[in-house]
Amino acid sequence: MNFLEVKDVAKQYGSHTALNHVSMSVDQGTIYGLLGPNGAGKTTLIRIINQIIYPDSGEVCINGKPMTASDVNKIGYLPEERGLYKKMKVADHIIYLAQLKGMSRAEATSQMRIWLERFDLSQWANKKIEALSKGMAQKVQFIGTVIHRPQLLIFDEPFSGFDPVNAEILKREIVRLRDEGATIIFSTHNMGSVEAVCQNISLINHAEVVLEGEVNAIRNKYKKNIYSVLTLDGPLPIDHSLYTIDHMAVNCGNHESTIRLRPGVTIREVIAKLNAECNLGGFSEQLPSMHEIFIETVTGKSASEGGQQL
Repeated sequence: MNFLEVKDVAKQYGSHTALNHVSMSVDQGTIYGLLGPNGAGKTTLIRIINQIIYPDSGEVCINGKPMTASDVNKIGYLPEERGLYKKMKVADHIIYLAQLKGMSRAEATSQMRIWLERFDLSQWANKKIEALSKGMAQKVQFIGTVIHRPQLLIFDEPFSGFDPVNAEILKREIVRLRDEGATIIFSTHNMGSVEAVCQNISLINHAEVVLEGEVNAIRNKYKKNIYSVLTLDGPLPIDHSLYTIDHMAVNCGNHESTIRLRPGVTIREVIAKLNAECNLGGFSEQLPSMHEIFIETVTGKSASEGGQQL
């Protein structure tokens, strides 16, 4: 079921086209990756969904109906550029944000205590925001985003400023919120996180959607007939009519190789030939990463050809 639909949305700033008739559909209870290089139009689209700005044409629908001002309370938005009132106490700040989204003070206080305990911040409840480390302040902002149990959560670079341990904690919380029924839009340049948590993505470049779909289906679409091979009794034959070798290494006495099938060659042919020529210990396909696909789609070059992360 589509929870959020962006229908043919366009936005112009003078002579600059920020969004050129962009459409996308986000299923209820999923994590949807909104990807693209800097300046592609992602932030403009996020602001339109949040009704911070309005499109020149097109519309955004929630549960099949055009969004209204009251729908904003159904959204939790964590922007890339964080903003906290540094002189406020942690507890007061969280309660204030919750009340802005329609929660009573009693309910906000109860939920605030639960979330502070979950993030091991209870002892900081009466400290001012300015006394927190950057990572702790990021957690406070995250709590302020999710405390009112929004149906739609929008996270823009949520792991920015977090060390790997706390980033993993935050990732688990995002997945837990999805499992509890929230629909999540996840905007990031960290393609490893996209592979880990997103079911579907849209990639925006130069104000247009240039790639969309289910993550695993996209990775399969871009596969290049590259395989990992493990041989137990020696290296693969280098000169071969069925494949070329991209990489070879020895690990604990076993030989690990990365091969690329020649045009027209099938997996069955290669496995049969390798079984006849060597002691085959493993054979698996290497799908391209979302990072590699991002680079190739945006720059027209593969990462190995000199494409750069944008």
